[in-house]
This record gives sequence, structure tokens and C-alpha cells, in this order.
Amino acid sequence: MSRPEPIILRDHRVHFVGIGGCGMSGLARISRAYGAVVSGSDMTRSPVTDALIADGVHVTLEQSALALPGDCNTVVISAAIKEDHPELVEARRRRLTIYKYAQLLGGLMLGRTGVAVAGTHGKSTTTAMLAHLLITTQLDPTFIVGATCDQIGGGSRIGREDLLIAEACEYDRSFHNFHPTHAVVLNVEEDHLDIYGSLDNIIDAFNHFARLTRPDGSLLIGHESAYRTAVAAGVACPVETIGYAPDADWSIRHLDPATYTIAQRKEVVCTFHPRLPGEHMAYNAAVAAVTAHRLGADWSAIERGLDSFAGLDRRMHHLGQRDGVTVIDDYGHHPTEIDTTLRALRRHHRPEAHDGRLICVFQPHQHSRTRFLLDQFATSFSAADLVIVPHIYFVRDSEEDKRAVSAADLVERLSARGVPALHIDDFDAIVDYLRQNTRPGDLLTVMGAGPVWQVAHHFLQDPDEPVG
Repeated sequence: MSRPEPIILRDHRVHFVGIGGCGMSGLARISRAYGAVVSGSDMTRSPVTDALIADGVHVTLEQSALALPGDCNTVVISAAIKEDHPELVEARRRRLTIYKYAQLLGGLMLGRTGVAVAGTHGKSTTTAMLAHLLITTQLDPTFIVGATCDQIGGGSRIGREDLLIAEACEYDRSFHNFHPTHAVVLNVEEDHLDIYGSLDNIIDAFNHFARLTRPDGSLLIGHESAYRTAVAAGVACPVETIGYAPDADWSIRHLDPATYTIAQRKEVVCTFHPRLPGEHMAYNAAVAAVTAHRLGADWSAIERGLDSFAGLDRRMHHLGQRDGVTVIDDYGHHPTEIDTTLRALRRHHRPEAHDGRLICVFQPHQHSRTRFLLDQFATSFSAADLVIVPHIYFVRDSEEDKRAVSAADLVERLSARGVPALHIDDFDAIVDYLRQNTRPGDLLTVMGAGPVWQVAHHFLQDPDEPVG
């Protein structure tokens, strides 16, 4: 498989359309560190755009053809930019070089030690854990994470120019633009079926990503994945597995509720005590640890780094308490993520021991995902005592998708399985219901990839303040 030439940005004028996004803002900062003159546009002002402006990046909040600088020669667009966007139309008229986010990020990996973390679940958490380990072990990484983690400086960081860490998203096959030295595949499951159509196509896409890994690099893949052999087929680099099975190349063992070990072919090399509950979080931590060691980190320093990692926003994020109710915010939006997270939270917090319940407010993300995986969603809330479902978050779907399924359909499936469930469309109404019906000892978990996080935050705030 031939490899393209590295993208060299030195002395280029690069304009980012949608610069206020977490990934785009990080890529803009990295591009500037690699020698480009950077500008950007976005629809709305935000703390991200304010920070970019404070750091000397020219950002305009008017997205029109006039927003494209006259001396610009390269344009980068986020995945949300439509074909008829005026800046994109103008860039094509001027025959400028145009990259999608993943194209530029992948091109910047060429000529550097690039690490790409892929998988249906756990990408952001594992990438953030890896970044934290590399920072604490003085390896000084440059990275982009698709979430905010205050402990590592947010969602991106400028460090060594020759070491670039990023999560690799499978949506729209964007991870096919990456060219990693070291690749990770955490897990592979059905998702984004509006793009792929079938599980076989998803497996093929992950295999294509794995085969992009450099022959002198490595692939680390989940041992328990049912599709790991197919995903690793034809890979030119060494392949190792990681998981809870004793015969994995890197075997994780759960000694007690707070202690895990990692063994390399049965020889224990690391003992750690993660702050975040659940075997899935320990798995993510172990993957980050093995990858950090592969990059040169010492095991004793890795142990200290794993023990000190406090988590990132919207990943089992403990927000606080109100009237004896503990509030957790989580990004989970796939059935496996939901099931795993709710079970971990119940084991860790044990609300029933305090005469409490596990209450989940879940906002489905996309009508197409909800329709394709409706039966799986219906089985993923068995650990909850009550599920409240607002409207489905409408993004990227067609009107036909929107008409095909509703939040009420999920509530009906849950009720049929004996899981108490309510459909309350409005966020304000959900907060009112929770304030009137929760009791001390309850554990409230707000889940979803859309704006449902507002419910958690406003439940904790002044009762007179509206949600939206």
C-alpha cells in the first residue's frame, strides 16, 4: 500500500471553517505550531473562539465568501460543513487546496510518530489517558482529543513536533485518512449504520484503517473482540492483543474493586488503582499504559500516572449533589456504552444501599442510530430503576429517518421489558419532574451525545433558571 507525502504547512496561510469545534480548534493550534499562518470562522462566539482570538488567531463570526482571507492558499473544513457553504464554494472558485479535518490531521502524521486510537467505544477516554501518561512521564506529546479534559489542558496540546496523538473516528470512514506509526483498535460493534449499512462493512473499514499502520509500527487490538482476526488481516506491522483473557498478549486482571494488574505474557509489569469505576475504564487505562510504554514511558511512572488520572468531561463525570441526589453526566449514546456505564455506576455507587434508585435521563442521538439499534437500546437499561427519554437529537438525519422512529418508540420497548420509562419531551419539564420526584440516595445519570447535559447542570442550579 503506497503512502502519500507528508503535508508540510510551514509558511502556508490556512483558514479553518468551523474553527470553534473541539477538534478543529486543536488542529488550528497544531497547524500554527507547525509553521502555518492560521485564521478561521465560526457561526457563533464561544469560549473556544475567545481563547483563539486571545492567542492571536484571527477569527471571524461571519461565514461568507468574504470571510476567506485574500492571501489564503489552504482551507480546512469540519465534518459539519455542507457542500454549498459560501466559504467552501469560494475556496473552490479560487482553486485553493481543501482538506477535511481528518485529511489534514492524517497528513500531519506522516513523517512523525503518530498514534491513532480507534474503536466504537472509549476513543476519547483512552486518548486522554494516553496523553496524561505521556505528559506525566515527560514525553511531551502533541495531541487532539475529541473531548475536554482539564487535567491535560483541554482537548489539545502543543508538545514535541515529532509525536502526534489523536483519536481516529470511524464516522464517514474519516480514519482512513490517518497514517499511524502505532494504531489501537479498542473494539468493533455496529454503529453508524446510516453510513456503513452492515456490520461486515464496518469490519472492513476497521481492517482498512489497521492496514494503514506503518510496517515498523504496531497494532494493539482488543483480545475479546469477536472480529479481531478479520480486523488484523493483512496488517504489515506486529499485532498484539489486550484484554481480560489470560492468553492475551497483554492480560488485565481485576484483583479487587480498586486494583488491577497488567501482565505481558503472564509477567506482571504494572499495578494500578483507577479512580473511574468499571472494567471498561480499566481496559481503556491498560491500553493507554501499554501504548505509553511502547513510546518509551517507564512502568513505575505509568503506574503513578494511571492512579492520578481524574477523568474527562462527560465520561462518568461526577457533577455534584443536590438534596442528597448524586448527579453523573455521561456521553454514552450506543447501547453497549449505556449498559456498561450503568452497571459500573450501580456497582460503584450502590444507590440501593442508601434507599436510592438509579435514574437515567437518556437522549437518543440521531434517529437513524435509534431506528437501526432500537432492540439493542431496549436491552441496555436493565440496571436502571427509571429511564426518562426526551426528544431524539436531530443531527445529520433525513426527514424520512425522523419520521421512522420516535422517543416514544424506545419508551414503549423499555416498558415492554419491565423497565419503568417515561417520555418527557422538554428539558425544563424533565428538570421539574426530577426536582419533584427524586429523593435522597438517588443516583441521577444524564446520558447522550446531544445537549442533554443541560438537564444535569440545571438540576443542580437555581430552580428558577430555565434550561435552554
